[in-house]
Amino acid sequence: MIYQVYPRSFADGNGDGMGDLAGIRSRLPYLRELGVDAVWLSPFYASPQADAGYDVADYRAIDPMFGTLHDADGLIRDAHRLGLRVIVDIVPNHCSDQHDWFQRALTEGPGSPLRDRFHFRPGKGERGQLPPNDWESIFGGPAWTRTENPDGTPGDWYLHLFAPEQPDFNWDHPAVADEFRSILRFWLDMGVDGFRIDVAHGLVKAAGLPDMGHAEQLRLLGNQALPFFDQDGVHEIYRSWRKVLDEYPGERVGVAEAWTPTAERTALYLRPDELHQAFNFHYLNTGWDAGALRAAIDGSLDAMRPVGAPTTWVLSNHDVVRHTTRFAEQGPDQGLRRARAAALLMLALPGSAYVYQGEELGLPEVTDLPDEVRQDPSFFRENGQDGLRDGCRVPIPWTADGTSFGFGDGGSWLPQPPDWGALSVEAQTGDPDSTLELYRRALAVRREHPALGAGSEVAWLDDVPEGVLAFRRTSATRGFVCTVNATGEPVRIPAPGRVLLSSAPATVNGGEVELPADGAVWWEA
Repeated sequence: MIYQVYPRSFADGNGDGMGDLAGIRSRLPYLRELGVDAVWLSPFYASPQADAGYDVADYRAIDPMFGTLHDADGLIRDAHRLGLRVIVDIVPNHCSDQHDWFQRALTEGPGSPLRDRFHFRPGKGERGQLPPNDWESIFGGPAWTRTENPDGTPGDWYLHLFAPEQPDFNWDHPAVADEFRSILRFWLDMGVDGFRIDVAHGLVKAAGLPDMGHAEQLRLLGNQALPFFDQDGVHEIYRSWRKVLDEYPGERVGVAEAWTPTAERTALYLRPDELHQAFNFHYLNTGWDAGALRAAIDGSLDAMRPVGAPTTWVLSNHDVVRHTTRFAEQGPDQGLRRARAAALLMLALPGSAYVYQGEELGLPEVTDLPDEVRQDPSFFRENGQDGLRDGCRVPIPWTADGTSFGFGDGGSWLPQPPDWGALSVEAQTGDPDSTLELYRRALAVRREHPALGAGSEVAWLDDVPEGVLAFRRTSATRGFVCTVNATGEPVRIPAPGRVLLSSAPATVNGGEVELPADGAVWWEA
């Protein structure tokens, strides 16, 4: 079980209103008590913060807002003493426009050899006034920005699949590949246990940078082949990275953030000589529907089996609406019921589960942030993402009261809802009905039960009503069944064993159980 920490919003150690590495260090015992195996840290590198740190100016330095390299070293050491592994983000598709290479490329002007490390191109039109092709930024608008030459005249254009402050690297240039192998070794030498690879599908672009031929390209993300995503050339890069990872002891891991059209395409990143895991966006994007969930589970397991990689399961992260809100078609109470059941379903499946900070508290999306506090770069551009990613990034509550509910002594960089004290770690700890205690119990059972976690198979039980999921998992010594009622009404089925855990009260009587509406039950069977 891997827990994602979004450093800005986890814990503030110095009281400036922004989360930092010292804050994370102070809360590591909480994560150990929760029962996680590893911590994944979103970027904390030196950055102008045009995209919350995903615009990296120096991959070997810590941004002062988060601390120092000494703080990072202490965090890694503390985590290891607690039995937690540490996975850090790496951002190889693009850097910051303040990166030394890019700044020198601009200063030196046309003909600078450093421009070959990015995608500089002359524009179209009589005066080069049009972008080199029709590619669109994921954040909205064209994926190209025109430069100004050192003499003040209009210059070439450069490619940025995200914000203009995030120029894309040209991975055809050997210096780029050499630099990132060196960056990997720097952090592996620091003791990190692996990397989550941002935009792992985006490094290689189709030869010649061909036009797409139509607009609204973002709608095609994850649905069909694109000339700037999921090109076959990325796999050679990850083979070289795997060799670096294998140089180090302790089973260092590479995890791909790879948006692909199919689970089978995702599996290609996980062949035995490439990466180890990839985020399961096909599962994340599945709604609260029994048939769709079963199809997504089967498709995911089937796709990973040929490459021998563990399937991953994820419900939320820093880029999507929290699932407590996504599932709330009829209000927040329904959303929380479904989120609790979805957690038990996810944690019952074979493979690795990724949990986003605050998910274990049942936090909803914050949907009413005022425009003046928003920082998502796509909020300020047209026709890109919805621009509302800030809603899942609001700092999490630790205590029932205080100016920032225990996040820190100096408020929080995004305003927290006034009722979040009731959702805090302090308020939920010890309450047997709380979502936090549900996660703690589920992770304890998952760690202890031999039929959970490992493996690659589920055996579906088909003698259940429509809208109910039921599957069996077995070990040499013990059996396990998970039942999920994805309908909005209670359903009666034969009780498959002894109740281990339930997301809502389940009544067993006379060999039958009444599964609660939008509820899940774990059974010893």
